[in-house]
Amino acid sequence: MTYCVGLKLDRGLVFMSDTRTNAGVDNISTFKKMYTWAKTGDRVITLLSAGNLATTQAVISILNERTKTPSERSPSIYDMPSMFQTARLVGDTIRHVIEEVDSGGQRADSFGASIILGGQIKGGDPRLFLIYPEGNFIESTPDTPFFQIGEHKYGKPIIVRSYDPAMTFEEATKLLLVSFDSTLKSNLSVGLPLDLQFYQSDSLKLGFEKRIERHDPYYEIISEGWSQALKLAFQSLPPFEIEPRS
Repeated sequence: MTYCVGLKLDRGLVFMSDTRTNAGVDNISTFKKMYTWAKTGDRVITLLSAGNLATTQAVISILNERTKTPSERSPSIYDMPSMFQTARLVGDTIRHVIEEVDSGGQRADSFGASIILGGQIKGGDPRLFLIYPEGNFIESTPDTPFFQIGEHKYGKPIIVRSYDPAMTFEEATKLLLVSFDSTLKSNLSVGLPLDLQFYQSDSLKLGFEKRIERHDPYYEIISEGWSQALKLAFQSLPPFEIEPRS
């Protein structure tokens, strides 16, 4: 399992993903789930993946191969004229990979994967998409300004309650760290390190990137601070009374 979030702000996009796969008592592996294609001044495209590791790695490998030898039948992600067309390309690729598995007699549903795709191409606005295993996709809107894939139920409430499109990248990072910390504490299949990336609208260049390791000082402050804040908030709530006061 995994947990990834793509968040759209007034000032740009924020991406965060964990790196854990195959969680178990004696089988914990780390794989990067955030990938970026960038040409300064032209485009920045970031992809977050969740689901079957073989499927997602095949999709990434195909997209990378096409950047080296593009053709009319196999266009490169660098040749797409818009983020919408890029989402179509990625959707077609994931569907093709899963169909190949299905044609080989294996259960395609066990090879499913979901993708968050975001970025900006020169001449267009920053856009954020959620791409399903079937290859179809939806785009973020003011009503749905963020997407989550993987083990998202534990970390969603804090984002829903605290998200503000006007927040800074720093505030968004704090919000996502709380969301991820809640998920890490609830599910062993999500784990550190975490990958973080910002994209500033209209910059058309890679923004801030960071890998947050297990003993990152700021993460430890957020994790401990959030735990204490929840305890204090709980204690401040009025007590339940079995008998109403007369």
